[in-house]
Amino acid sequence: MPVKRKSRGRSKGGKGKGGLVQCNKCGQQVPRDKAKKISRRVSLVDSRLFKELRQKGTYMASQTATKYYCVSCAVHSGVVKVRSRDERRKPYKRRRYRT
Repeated sequence: MPVKRKSRGRSKGGKGKGGLVQCNKCGQQVPRDKAKKISRRVSLVDSRLFKELRQKGTYMASQTATKYYCVSCAVHSGVVKVRSRDERRKPYKRRRYRT
């Protein structure tokens, strides 16, 4: 049977069976190494108050919010773009989120 990708869409290597995570959009159970992981830093303070406190020199803590998406939801929501065959050979560049 022909294989579309060398890794078969996973990043586990020779680790054996990986754990499952739940897609944040549709709720489907997806292998952790196949799911698309998006991490964003979330401020615990309102944006106006954040600017004022930052000017005063206060250290502002932030949380890291991690979301997992199945491949179909990641493509549908624009997290991952559909790439041509030539572009698939190149490593995917992730977008940087600014907070």
